[in-house]
Amino acid sequence: MRSWALLMAAGLSACSSAPRYDQPTSPVASTFPLADTPPGAVTAPQLAWRDFFRDPRLQRVIETALVRNRDLAVAVAQIEQARAQYRIQRSQRLPNVDLGGSGVRTRQPAELTGVGQAVTAESYDLDVGIASFELDFWGRVRNLSEAARYNYLATVEAQRAFRLSLIRQVAVAYLTLRENEERIALAERTLAARRESLEIAQLRLDAGVTSSADYDQAVTLLTDAQTQLAELRRTRAVAENLLTVLIGGPIDVAALPPRLPLAEQQMFDRLDAGLPSDLLVNRPDVIQAENQLRAANANIGAARAAFFPRITLTGATGFASRELDNLVGDDRRAWNYGGGFTLPLLDWGARQGDLDAAKAERDIAAATYQRTVQTAFQDVADALAGRRYIAEQILAQERAVAAQERLAETARLRYANGIAIYLEVLDAERNLFAAQQSLLQLRGASLRNQAALYAALGGGQTE
Repeated sequence: MRSWALLMAAGLSACSSAPRYDQPTSPVASTFPLADTPPGAVTAPQLAWRDFFRDPRLQRVIETALVRNRDLAVAVAQIEQARAQYRIQRSQRLPNVDLGGSGVRTRQPAELTGVGQAVTAESYDLDVGIASFELDFWGRVRNLSEAARYNYLATVEAQRAFRLSLIRQVAVAYLTLRENEERIALAERTLAARRESLEIAQLRLDAGVTSSADYDQAVTLLTDAQTQLAELRRTRAVAENLLTVLIGGPIDVAALPPRLPLAEQQMFDRLDAGLPSDLLVNRPDVIQAENQLRAANANIGAARAAFFPRITLTGATGFASRELDNLVGDDRRAWNYGGGFTLPLLDWGARQGDLDAAKAERDIAAATYQRTVQTAFQDVADALAGRRYIAEQILAQERAVAAQERLAETARLRYANGIAIYLEVLDAERNLFAAQQSLLQLRGASLRNQAALYAALGGGQTE
């Protein structure tokens, strides 16, 4: 029995046929463009999402989404599935020991016994045994277990990546909704003012002070505001529908904290971008891609091992007897053990095909990993560009709004004093409304960009 124990120990400490794993080079620059570091900056992974999104209403919405989102629930269930598959595969590295027993009673008729009378016989056995255990000399089972482990780890990272994406999507949808609400409020105020202007134009027309052209231009201003207001309300409805899906269903709006305007969102805006190499350990989608690459690398080892013989052991020990009452005892002891091997001699290229497929899978996983790193770099670089240039746009647009307000006021005064025609007022009012709407859009874009930068840097993994 010692020889069999040594063989089993050798099988458990098998060599690996997998190629050595080398992390692919990162096809990105060593630093981020426009990566300025504000005073008091911290890295995104150090900042919990509740500390970054400081709007109490937004916090409640994100919290609800993390509990109720159906896709996130699927991702969590997939982790459990992958963990179970890993346990199944890992169990193949150790012998499966079974306890079995049986009892049989048979009767043969007299004409078949050869002694002229019927014979009744009984047999019973009780044993503990190993049905079949592969001695993993070439690492086939070990590599399959490693592949299952990395696939499980990849699933864990996939759930983390989706969770981070969900936080970003909810924040973006919420901020888009807040932007639409403020733009609607502006459009409603503008519409009310233009209704008053239309009434004045009607009175002036009736009194013969102005021509019908001035009245029609006032109507044009009013209908323009009505059209934009209807479009903004449609956009708000779409944003509300998206947010409802993301949070997993309707939410009791009355139970939420009060809304904060865009100017008071109070996001943490001093994020340190760090280095691109930090993304390799901070971005869950990058870690997921690397684990999938490691799994593919291990599958090559399993495919290589298939070219060598598969050696298996069987064995059992227990008791056997013709009588159930005397089944257990030293004189009833029974045992057996044995072994065998299998080596396909002619498979018409099936094993080579499996190996080639495993290598191709590894190459695909390596390219996918590098593409994921590139995407992560692009996400951060785009958000950093947005942080700098959207801020510059906001400053310029604020000056433009102030100038348009002065122009509109001047145009109204000139028209009231008979110096200018109403067309000048029409153009000034249109330009002012467009400038105010653009400013709100830029403020919303700035907040959404901050949320995107936070997620791109791997933040949001902690409460």
